[in-house]
Amino acid sequence: MPCSRSIGAAALAAALLLTGSLAQAFDESKYPDLKGQWVRVGNPNWVQPGGPKAPLTPEYQKIFEANQADMAKGGTGGVPSALCVPQGMPMMMNIYDPMEIIVSPDITYILISHVNDSYRRIYTDARDWPKETDATYAGYSIGKWIDEDGDGKYDALEVETRDLKGPRMFDATGLPLADDNQTVVKERIFLDKSNPNILYDRITVIDHALTQPWTITKKAERNLDPRPEWISQICTAVDNSLVRIGSETYFVNADGLLMPLKKNQTPPDLRFFNSPQK
Repeated sequence: MPCSRSIGAAALAAALLLTGSLAQAFDESKYPDLKGQWVRVGNPNWVQPGGPKAPLTPEYQKIFEANQADMAKGGTGGVPSALCVPQGMPMMMNIYDPMEIIVSPDITYILISHVNDSYRRIYTDARDWPKETDATYAGYSIGKWIDEDGDGKYDALEVETRDLKGPRMFDATGLPLADDNQTVVKERIFLDKSNPNILYDRITVIDHALTQPWTITKKAERNLDPRPEWISQICTAVDNSLVRIGSETYFVNADGLLMPLKKNQTPPDLRFFNSPQK
């Protein structure tokens, strides 16, 4: 019995030492302070008023124009989130609603609730890309912390995201991404050197809808309220008054009746229903 007790004590001591070593391995002071609630600054759209146009291929420029024409008639412009589809990357990083960033030794989490609760896992444990993985709207993200000036503290998080599923868009204007879902998103996330309450996300998108990689910088400001209000949005068919049938989107009114969303919209095909239309 004394022997078993000494073995148990040794095991406990080893466990405590391991716990202590793990705690020491994650030196929080080496990482930028990203705690708190981050709120978008400025227009969330990728194309800004007076700025350059999106470098779309002729094919996807026509799709974009068709989407905008559909919106002008009262349609959704094909924006997936109008039908409760998660925004995915890179659209979720438009930060339509407040964002939280949680840094741990091996994973950095990004949490946003808009249309649906959304989250990203950015793996920073030096792993390789998996040979097989299920595509998701947020994609698979691998990141690396960078010490730019060699002072022993990290200045930026560089991220690459692949394995994305669709449908997805750049933003709510109907700006399209390619249907093949081969999008690659690269980011550099960092604090303003003169104001640690300003966060930048420099995003580069490589996609077959584009003639060249497209880079813009998103900006967010830290909410200084120590107890900010967080929202949680869940978009469901119960809450959403839009329904897609075939290639058309219709409106469901308060009485549960199907109505056109656009002027002179073609009704849905009712060939499998016995009741004739009146």
